Amino acid sequence: MQSGSDTDDMPKHAQRDKMRDITTSPRGGTVTISDVARSVGVATSTVSRALSTPNRISEPMRKRIFAAAAELGYVPNPQAKALTSGRTLRVALLVPDITNPYFFDLIRGTQSQLKQHGYRHILVDSENSLEVEAAALAELPGSVDGLIVMGAHPPFERLLEVADRTPLVVINREIEGIPSVVVDTPTAMAEVVAHLASLGHTDIAYLAGRQSSWSCQMRWQAIEAASIRLGVRCRKIGPFDLPMPAGAAEADAALEAGVTACIFFNDLLAIRALQRFAALGIVVPDRMSVVGCDDIFGADFCNPPLTTLTAPTEQVGRVATDMLLRQIQEQPTGQVKNPYRVKVPARLTIRSSTGVRKTR
Repeated sequence: MQSGSDTDDMPKHAQRDKMRDITTSPRGGTVTISDVARSVGVATSTVSRALSTPNRISEPMRKRIFAAAAELGYVPNPQAKALTSGRTLRVALLVPDITNPYFFDLIRGTQSQLKQHGYRHILVDSENSLEVEAAALAELPGSVDGLIVMGAHPPFERLLEVADRTPLVVINREIEGIPSVVVDTPTAMAEVVAHLASLGHTDIAYLAGRQSSWSCQMRWQAIEAASIRLGVRCRKIGPFDLPMPAGAAEADAALEAGVTACIFFNDLLAIRALQRFAALGIVVPDRMSVVGCDDIFGADFCNPPLTTLTAPTEQVGRVATDMLLRQIQEQPTGQVKNPYRVKVPARLTIRSSTGVRKTR
């Protein structure tokens, strides 16, 4: 069976050498790693390490090699890199709901960082289905160099199994033994409760998300602790394991509870609750103050503009990608020995959906 490649009849080591060394110069010539090495006065292997694993080369030497490569017009061949390293140069991004604007900037951040390092990304939408997530986690390892799992709901035991075989980073979930990047919305939730209390609200509801959401659980713990400290009443309503669109049921539940302020698990729920309140003639914030979380696109120009928690979500995607690439370079298979965790701060952004409690 013929593959059509002009290297098929070469020995494997010759194929690797051929693909490793040849690249196309912007000036139209052929530039090799050997040319870069001769220009700098170092061994070819040193140039190879500088280009593939720059953390293993001193900064002055790395700068000299990169400068020489740029001057000569050397551009690494992605196919050659994959062949010589045994890697696919692909990373999978597992997202629970591609229609949720919250994930737009996360995806943009990871995609941009992967592209910068010569990787392609495979975007997988689990459609908020535990079954689809489980199938993706079973199929992807082995076909990609690593995975970034955003807002994961699978049992932590399953993610640990995947991390044993494939480099893995989770976003907005902490699991012992797996690197993670978390937006610190729980700490910021204490600021939300303090804000509502300063406006005179003493009876507040937290409209929870899915039962399986780690972030939802952490936010409630922070809200509960802040309410005790500030001497206000906060009650948890839910969880609401409802498909999107949701929000109307949560709005009705808040009204039935008789609270004057409500904190929603995310902005999508909060914005749809605003629509429900408007349909029922409930004026926000005169009769109900509303707070969301995530500051998604549209939160600042809904009616009224939504008070919410804001974080640099694109930066979160970049940080998670850097963590994953570090794993791939240092340990191509298996878990890292000392998984690292990063917390990115969130802040309260006050808009018109919260106001002073009105006496009835």
